Amino acid sequence: MLNFNLTIMKNKKLYILAILAIAFSSCNKELDEVNINPNAPEIPQPDYLLTGTTKTTADTYWGVTNNMNSSLLFAQHWAKVQYTEEDRFIFSNSSFTALWSTGYAQSIAGFNKIIELGDAQGNPNYKGVALVLRSWVFLLLTDAYGDIPYSQAGKIKQFVTPVYDKQKDVYYGILNDLKTAQATLDPASGKVIGGDVIYSGNIALWKKFANSLRLRIALRIADKEPAKAKQVIDEVQAEGGTYINSKSENATLLYSDSPQQNPVAASFETRNDYRISKTIVDKLFALNDPRLPVYASKTDNATPQTYVGIPNGSTNSEASAIGLANSSRPGTYFLAPKAPAVIFSYAELLFDRAEAAARGFTTENAADLYKQAIRASFDQYSIGGSAVDDYLNQAAVQYDAGNYKKSIGEQKWIALFGQGLEAWAERRRLDYPQLTASVNTVLNGQIPVRFIYPGTEQSLNGQNYKNAVSSQGADLLTTKLWFDAF
Repeated sequence: MLNFNLTIMKNKKLYILAILAIAFSSCNKELDEVNINPNAPEIPQPDYLLTGTTKTTADTYWGVTNNMNSSLLFAQHWAKVQYTEEDRFIFSNSSFTALWSTGYAQSIAGFNKIIELGDAQGNPNYKGVALVLRSWVFLLLTDAYGDIPYSQAGKIKQFVTPVYDKQKDVYYGILNDLKTAQATLDPASGKVIGGDVIYSGNIALWKKFANSLRLRIALRIADKEPAKAKQVIDEVQAEGGTYINSKSENATLLYSDSPQQNPVAASFETRNDYRISKTIVDKLFALNDPRLPVYASKTDNATPQTYVGIPNGSTNSEASAIGLANSSRPGTYFLAPKAPAVIFSYAELLFDRAEAAARGFTTENAADLYKQAIRASFDQYSIGGSAVDDYLNQAAVQYDAGNYKKSIGEQKWIALFGQGLEAWAERRRLDYPQLTASVNTVLNGQIPVRFIYPGTEQSLNGQNYKNAVSSQGADLLTTKLWFDAF
């Protein structure tokens, strides 16, 4: 559990100064020399930095701007019941700055510093962990925006205006980084790390997480580069590597009580803008899915359905007509202050292995892995027994080898509930479930397939921004990214 003790709180100033000193920005290089606090230590401690940077990144991934107010709406997991403009895809180039600014200025900058400190202190495990987490951040960024600064990112003294690397090159680069991390992480080295709020310093589990991310990315590029995807999976097997292998090995950050609570809980303490989407409620009802009471709360007023979703893309008046008390908030599991931020689950890993087998990348049994994945998703919420068997025996749930993308895509979409950025990426890649945009949306029947670049990039890194747009396509919500082949 994440518990910031007094020592960490006393070093909060140290952490903030460290982040500011290494922050990625487009300011003049002279700021590196000017903005130095002569009363603070110049070298931050890696354990404090690892705790703070990990939590900042998880908050960004699980929080309002990049999750609740965008990707969860695009994936039709959640909907808006008030101020529904975002659910109708009314955004500007200032709407998607949080993932970009936090990702570069804090997350990547912080993990880069931990890599440096790991080398300087002769502790390869700090370096390996930071490489894994930095790779995850780059993956979030490129999945959302497409072409992004990668090779020159975070190197402010060398590159004030970093180039945007093509998305294919970013994926290949982070695959190499994860391979390096896998080789660098050494459980037998005796090098202990502190500040690890995901795996509590268990380096063997970090190696499994690194491999699991490699598999995720291999499948992300599989429609465009199948030979490379298979090569990555073969490399993991040749190295004797293993993946996340149980619920207990999920990559999660466990939150604490206020003020260190889950960002979803923090939002619902003061606002009431979100409800579960009618799309997923209807799907769960149709499948008699026992995860429904986990994913959704009962309506405050008694209703015939008990669980009522808001249609995505509702106008403010349409949503108001349904009413706050007659629609379902997300389930209490997700609203709890200590609810975990899930980064990578065992259920996702099994779905990935099932897809790799279906594509012929491995000789495993795709149908069996698909069933195991559903069971793992149920187990994630402590649902077991005959309910799982009954669910799997339904014709609508049984694996269809002739259309593995539909079977895996629909069930993976259900299993990824709450993980907006990942669910949105997988829905774009697999094209299932087939979602429909409301007539009230402003994209002529389309659902967003990318984030718009922050408007500040046009003024601070203008030429490289223009080069990226020229290469990738117009800076619009509807411009498909390289990985999104179909």
